[in-house]
Amino acid sequence: MNAMQTAQHSRIAVVTGAGSGIGRAVAVELLRAGWSVALAGRRTQTLEGTAALAPEGTGGASIAVRTDVSQPDDVAALFTATVDRFGRVDLLFNNAGTFGPGGVPVEELPYDAWRHVVDTNLNGAFLCAQAAYRQMKEQDPQGGRIINNGSISAHTPRPHSVAYTATKHALTGLTKSLSLDGRPYGIAVGQIDIGNAATDMTSRMGTGALQANGEVAPEPVMDVADVARTVRHMAELPLAANVQFATVLATAMPYVGRG
Repeated sequence: MNAMQTAQHSRIAVVTGAGSGIGRAVAVELLRAGWSVALAGRRTQTLEGTAALAPEGTGGASIAVRTDVSQPDDVAALFTATVDRFGRVDLLFNNAGTFGPGGVPVEELPYDAWRHVVDTNLNGAFLCAQAAYRQMKEQDPQGGRIINNGSISAHTPRPHSVAYTATKHALTGLTKSLSLDGRPYGIAVGQIDIGNAATDMTSRMGTGALQANGEVAPEPVMDVADVARTVRHMAELPLAANVQFATVLATAMPYVGRG
């Protein structure tokens, strides 16, 4: 089956940060649903581990593409590999991100640490969205969907999270601007803001997280599979419909009324 025939029989997704956590859960959910998925991340071994989690016979194929989303050449190579293998791009789940050094007051945050978070969370999201936008605009049939992974921190910060919070607020502006600019080309852009999904990144929540009042308290978490199902729902809407913003969080986490 050639690339164009494959595209006619399967929806094609690019998932960044697919080697662990939310990215892994979303990639596996899409593969189970018959999507073909380009798995992007910095470590090929973990990407291959994600691919191995998808049950056989679901109809979805995958490729693993080592990618540092902060590097323009890596991002270009990712989308070239995806189109060469599958013929088009129907979905970008813009998920790769980092929290940066935890518990560091703003006055002590090294500039290099700030830059690393900005380069990954914001510049990386832009580079991937730009590459997806270019492909979706030119392909036939035209259009596709971009889902940016925001955060509860796109609304409300945690203590000592200035770099992460700033990039997540900026991601909301990126989502809105891409959504507007994509309208003439059938490119739908939305954002999912996630709170306390159970992953390695949130493992400390069960033992205690610093609160705005200075206390350290454990926080509830939710199954990351619930996030993956939400992303899949957003992804599988017709392009005439869009979830502009979705907030999915552990029901009892301290968000509403945080601080």
